[in-house]
Amino acid sequence: MSTSNGNPILVTGGTGTLGRRFVPLLQEAGGTVRVLSRTRREASDGIEYVTGDLDTGEGVEGAVDGVETIVHLAGAAKGDGEKTLNLVRAAAGARHLVYISVVGADRVPVVSTVDRAMFGYFESKLAAERVVAESGVPYTTLRATQFHDLLLTTVRGMAKLPVIPVPSGFQVQPVDTTEVAARLVELTLGAPAGLVPDIAGPRTYRMADAVRSYLKADHKHRALVPLRLPGQGARAFRAGANLAPDHAVGRRSWEEFLAKQVG
Repeated sequence: MSTSNGNPILVTGGTGTLGRRFVPLLQEAGGTVRVLSRTRREASDGIEYVTGDLDTGEGVEGAVDGVETIVHLAGAAKGDGEKTLNLVRAAAGARHLVYISVVGADRVPVVSTVDRAMFGYFESKLAAERVVAESGVPYTTLRATQFHDLLLTTVRGMAKLPVIPVPSGFQVQPVDTTEVAARLVELTLGAPAGLVPDIAGPRTYRMADAVRSYLKADHKHRALVPLRLPGQGARAFRAGANLAPDHAVGRRSWEEFLAKQVG
């Protein structure tokens, strides 16, 4: 949506898993959407694309020109702090910065090479959260649990093996990506609110049960073997650091998602 004075809303990560759901919903609210892209793209479907690279900062100042609201959806397994810093340096005059993070960003310790290999994403998101909070730009940060789409990608990869090693003690609370996108639209159109309550899926599953649900939906048969992972990050996962049972506000279940996507 455009702001009240007609300025566009800039979206980073607008072509990613979440961005592809978020941008159309934002457009439905009315107004102008500008998407930051690393590669040159022609305008289409009412979306303006601007070229810029968050890794280097090149083109970012031009992308934020005339923008008052920024929705930062771009993310990676590492380097989010530096990317976000390049964004906020260019966006010092913005009135609202909306950021999507992950549940457990502040609870999953990443202190060893083993931790970083498995849970570097959490460290990266926490670094970006801190940059946003310390930027001086009024902000809103939403933490979400695992998206259905990303969990599906994970279990599909696991199911390529004849025997599937499943991290013992791990649980997941997958949430529908479109529901997260809809919540982000609400937050984008509202006033900056700082760190807001998490959004999480309606049910918590043992990782092994989530894998079995996928195998059943895709008519596959695999043996599962428990695998106890080392490190402090894995210990935190076994304690449920990636879950938000008090914020199970999502409506669409993992089984409902699978029924539409698999089989």
